[in-house]
Amino acid sequence: MLKTTLLFFATAICEILGCYLPWLWLKRDASAWLLLVAGVSLALFVWLLTLHPAASGRVYAAYGGVYVMTALLWLRYVDGVRLSFTDWAGAAIALCGMLIIVAGWGRA
Repeated sequence: MLKTTLLFFATAICEILGCYLPWLWLKRDASAWLLLVAGVSLALFVWLLTLHPAASGRVYAAYGGVYVMTALLWLRYVDGVRLSFTDWAGAAIALCGMLIIVAGWGRA
């Protein structure tokens, strides 16, 4: 389960980076070269999702929990926004949901 969780976190970072870089280009007047890196990041995101052994719907459902946690960590450490108790609580609940879904992959 640890390998799956770490793979999900790597997947989430690729997705967030793939969306963040075009945002920088549009909102902060960053270099258009970031779009190339964003495209590579999004392609890597899609490829990483294919590495999971479960049906795609289960993978997407479980991935959602990790994405919530990763997005909030990004908000905290990249955007510098202080997280509230409810941010942390919601992320913990979402992550627990992911763990429950992954725990049942072999039983479905």
